[in-house]
Amino acid sequence: MTADLFDGLETAGADREQLAPGAVILRGFARPHETELIAAIGAITAQAPFRRMVTPGGHQMSVAMTNCGSLGWVTDRSGYRYDPVDPESGKPWPPMPPLFRELAEQAATDAGFPRFAPDACLINRYEPGAKMSLHQDRDERDIGAPIVSVSLGLPATFLFGGLKRTDKTQRYRLVHGDIVVWGGPARLAFHGVAPLPDGEHGLLGRQRVNLTFRRAR
Repeated sequence: MTADLFDGLETAGADREQLAPGAVILRGFARPHETELIAAIGAITAQAPFRRMVTPGGHQMSVAMTNCGSLGWVTDRSGYRYDPVDPESGKPWPPMPPLFRELAEQAATDAGFPRFAPDACLINRYEPGAKMSLHQDRDERDIGAPIVSVSLGLPATFLFGGLKRTDKTQRYRLVHGDIVVWGGPARLAFHGVAPLPDGEHGLLGRQRVNLTFRRAR
């Protein structure tokens, strides 16, 4: 990928929607690269297939997951953590494609967080009815770096709250190509995804795929 691609993306003018200080939705930011992103996801999941992980409490998650990058987020009965090795294959996670890294870096810069260098990308697959309960992303050593979250496929309702679970939660509709970035004062905001409604997306069918970029180490 060349800088010219992202220069063109910037001049196309993604709409910005402020969620809170340090948090923004970049509407349609990833859409110009949808074909390459979906192809890259296919290559990654051929090496490290989606799986529904188990929480420390023994509950199987409704969202299927995999990873790419030097570290991958995993959960099992021993806890939440980042691991360089896929526990199912015993091999390192697939490398992060340059397209992924550059898109995440550019989105972070556009949202006010320059020099973002992600080392982990969690890939979530939501099928109708799947959800993500309110939580904080706090397993990373470097919470000074933002979170960059790319939505592909079916629309979803993103829940975004405050620094306490009891804080009021706002609801935002995310569609194919939207990117949410949050960091700074919003870095530890509680967030989640409401149960995914059924539908059919022209490129991904009856699913939503979410790429979450983090600086884990």
